[in-house]
Amino acid sequence: MSEMVSIQEFAKCDLRVGKITSVEPHPNADRLLVFKVDLGPELGERQMVAGLKGHYETAQLQGMRVVAIVNLEPAKLRGVESQGMILAAVTEDQSQVVCLTTEKDIPLGSPIR
Repeated sequence: MSEMVSIQEFAKCDLRVGKITSVEPHPNADRLLVFKVDLGPELGERQMVAGLKGHYETAQLQGMRVVAIVNLEPAKLRGVESQGMILAAVTEDQSQVVCLTTEKDIPLGSPIR
């Protein structure tokens, strides 16, 4: 189990519904994909990098509504900037990775609480 956090610390994470609009292989990494994620009119589209290659075909990801953290500081992953993080559940041995999605077509950019 990881370290406990207060509700105030958790509340700092801005989780939103986004829609994957494009998926490309990362030019410098075997396991990474580069995504464009539409986060609605307020936040617009962001580029995100995630280690989902080998767990999904790119066609499966196209149009998927995902949960993303949108207030992370941008980070370069193998030379490509990521402006957020797509959330996924991962088995302990990392053999399975599943994106967190929404059950219904809630508007893009809707906050997760």
